[in-house]
Amino acid sequence: MKKIGVLFGMENSFPGALVEHINARSIDGIEAEFVQTGAVLMNEPPQYAVIVDRISHDIPFYRAFLKHAALNGTIIINNPFWWSADDKFFNYTLAEKLGVAVPPTVILPHKKHPEGTTDRSMRNLEYPLNWDAVFAYVGEHGFMKPVDGGGWRDVYHIHNREEFFRAFDQSRDLCMLYQKAVNFQEYFRCYVVGQRKVHIMPYDPRNPHHERYVQNPPAYDPKLLKRVEQDALKLCQALGYDLNTVEFAVEDGVPYAIDFMNPAPDADLHSVGAANFEWIVREVADLAIEKAQAAPQHLDLNWSSFLKMAPAKTAKDASTPKTSAKKAAVKKAPAKKTAAAKA
Repeated sequence: MKKIGVLFGMENSFPGALVEHINARSIDGIEAEFVQTGAVLMNEPPQYAVIVDRISHDIPFYRAFLKHAALNGTIIINNPFWWSADDKFFNYTLAEKLGVAVPPTVILPHKKHPEGTTDRSMRNLEYPLNWDAVFAYVGEHGFMKPVDGGGWRDVYHIHNREEFFRAFDQSRDLCMLYQKAVNFQEYFRCYVVGQRKVHIMPYDPRNPHHERYVQNPPAYDPKLLKRVEQDALKLCQALGYDLNTVEFAVEDGVPYAIDFMNPAPDADLHSVGAANFEWIVREVADLAIEKAQAAPQHLDLNWSSFLKMAPAKTAKDASTPKTSAKKAAVKKAPAKKTAAAKA
């Protein structure tokens, strides 16, 4: 019997519905359950063929457990090694190289020294910082957010330099991004499952959380929707995520990728709505069953295998092999005069 486990935290509707959906199919040799684990012995083989991970980004013990399981043959949705290494600034840089539109974005040095560091730890940091160059590139209307954050925590909407520095002063020792605001006319949040299926959901991040998924949306330009689908696939195929959401803010007909590091995306019935909920439960169940039925897989720990900068594939041709991108040589710039980051 091959087990599919669901590892989750406070969410209620999705984990139970996923387990029930898989088991209701009565597939010979497949059963689903909530993951159960205690202290993990290094020589203890995993009991799950597949684990759908919804919580390890918040629980270091779970992340270590999943890496151990992956090394011993369990397929994890999503890969815990790459998820541990990823960040939003890398995402934006990759998107630009893939030809996906993204707003101008910079990363900022920590306002306060990370714990255990001092001024001497920052000797490679230029001083004074060239804030004029930052504003010349991004502008004074943007968003400041953590480079590896989520859930709208520590996100600031910036309208001028005064607000920028006020937000920066509140950022503690977080590494922050500053990104140009998109004056969007349309906004989409897209589920992407198995790097081949896309479900586009009209979305409005300005609304209260439970009202963000737009009901009865207007008709959209089919060419716009097609580009959104292709760009969502392109990003998830390059990053190797089998479950993700990709958000696009559309200004003057151009979909800008805003957020696409969501490997445990919101799938709560009460926020996404019944139709979206039914889609994501069904498709994740299909993916988990497919992976459980596949031959045992050996995890490739070469980072380049996770970064497949290949053209996006549609559902029709997603089964064809992906092409790895050639490594680009990067010239190192000489270190400049250093000091701590100060506004």
